[in-house]
Amino acid sequence: MWDGPDGEGLSRAHITRAVEDSLRRLQVDTIDLYQCHSPDENTPIEETLTAFAELIAAGKVRYIGASNYSAAQLSEALRVADEKGLPRFASLQPHHNLVHRAEYEAELAALCERERLGVIPYSPLAGGFLTGKYRTGVALPKSRRAGNAKRYMNPPGFAVIDALDVVAQSRGTTIAAVALAWQMTRPAVTASIIGANTPEQLADLLPATELQLTPDEITTLDAAGAGT
Repeated sequence: MWDGPDGEGLSRAHITRAVEDSLRRLQVDTIDLYQCHSPDENTPIEETLTAFAELIAAGKVRYIGASNYSAAQLSEALRVADEKGLPRFASLQPHHNLVHRAEYEAELAALCERERLGVIPYSPLAGGFLTGKYRTGVALPKSRRAGNAKRYMNPPGFAVIDALDVVAQSRGTTIAAVALAWQMTRPAVTASIIGANTPEQLADLLPATELQLTPDEITTLDAAGAGT
């Protein structure tokens, strides 16, 4: 983002400059996946996709994706791409985790599966809540992440933590790994976008790559997180 009329959004002018700036900062010739962070209701989707078509033709971008799009917005973008012969979004980056499900699962999951989009959810551990470090009766640490996790500190949220505890203990692994493994059972999800500040935090997450939940475990977690 920068000052001026094209400082943000998905206009051709903004996208073109933003890509050039990214290539220069990253010191690469091509961006593998370039994603729209949010929809731009002030710019026609055809203009946005045309800009991406030019960048792909120039070899500066390989694939494009969307983030924070509703099912209606994503459907429209795919329709325009098909009708105009423009690049299609190859991925969707939605907000999704075991205590924040409906936004993705209500409509987007089926759409992405049908249209064969890869799904790479952000906040898969609900701002750290699904690591199990926030418990009933335990004072919150003074940090921004703790403040974000506070929204889940309620009976439904702690019911999810209880279910994760049971599965994690039976498998001899971490709550965080179970939460990530559960997410990988969702339709079209190909990878979770994780964040770790220390090697110890990363070690808690990595077991998810080899953890295969049983149907009964998935059902238990689904029931605990139902309605979120």
